[in-house]
Amino acid sequence: MNRIDWKHGKVEMVHGGGGRAMVELISQLFAKEFDNEFLNQGNDGAILAATNGRLVIATDSHVISPLFFPGGDIGSLSVHGTVNDVAMNGAKPLYLSASFILEEGFPLSDLKTIVQSMAAAARDAHVPIVTGDTKVVEKGKGDGVFITTTGIGEVYAGVSVSGNSVKPGDKILVSGSMGDHGVTILSQREHLGFSSQLQSDTQSLHDLVESMVNHFPQIRCLRDPTRGGLANTLNEIAKQSLVGITIEESQIPVKPQVAAACEFLGLDPLYVANEGKLIAICPAEYSNELLHLMKQHPKGAESAIVGEVTEDSHCFVQMVTKFGGRRMVDWLNGEQLPRIC
Repeated sequence: MNRIDWKHGKVEMVHGGGGRAMVELISQLFAKEFDNEFLNQGNDGAILAATNGRLVIATDSHVISPLFFPGGDIGSLSVHGTVNDVAMNGAKPLYLSASFILEEGFPLSDLKTIVQSMAAAARDAHVPIVTGDTKVVEKGKGDGVFITTTGIGEVYAGVSVSGNSVKPGDKILVSGSMGDHGVTILSQREHLGFSSQLQSDTQSLHDLVESMVNHFPQIRCLRDPTRGGLANTLNEIAKQSLVGITIEESQIPVKPQVAAACEFLGLDPLYVANEGKLIAICPAEYSNELLHLMKQHPKGAESAIVGEVTEDSHCFVQMVTKFGGRRMVDWLNGEQLPRIC
């Protein structure tokens, strides 16, 4: 078997052709880095152990630009994003699959870095990548690399979270500051001077979720506010549950550098994407205890109660401003920041 030139080599069409070159790429990179008992079965799928509970399956495609950014890259992001999607269903993530679309001419050194980052993220999350696929498209018909990951998880016993289950009086919590990821990506893309002060919040949140639902199975809804940010996510929940939502601007955590960047760029941090934060909605009587629990976890140290659910047949989301006024927090029109995840 030939040794691949990881330093100077590039992805070629032959790497997706099903022959020796493809086998070498898979064995010397993907199988080596993602090594686990399920992947090592060597079949066109993974045979997995049965579970006794309810299953969750979630899939997500990642097309971020740039591929590398402060705090992460497309590899770690593709693991974190799908692990979090599974966790937001009140489930323990068990397995991941990964599908790569590679563009002819993409540097093999960059591909190796991405795969190693992805493998490290999966190991840190204790969620193995058990099966996958690789395709190569002609130069100019892709954008380096696209990654699709699918996750399978098992819902924790006694837990039932959903966007259609929140009720008036419930409290709304967030696990940390808003807008970190989206502003970091934009600053890198546009080569802005404040970029060195910003870092993506991309991380897996399933360990935080496990602690939360184990102590408070009464949590009604969990979401990660990715594209569209906090504002769009709350509008989705309000519409699902046919309720209104009121949030307090003064209680929403936003890092000073993110606020400054948003002001400079004319953005609203409520609509900017996050990749390592969650929204939790629970009955009011549990909210302070849940907040305390979240703050004890390293991934929830900046948690805050930011609002409450109200009765409103129009399903409006409103915000009480720092000056005591009110304004609508409507759906995002168009796409504020494309290619951010």
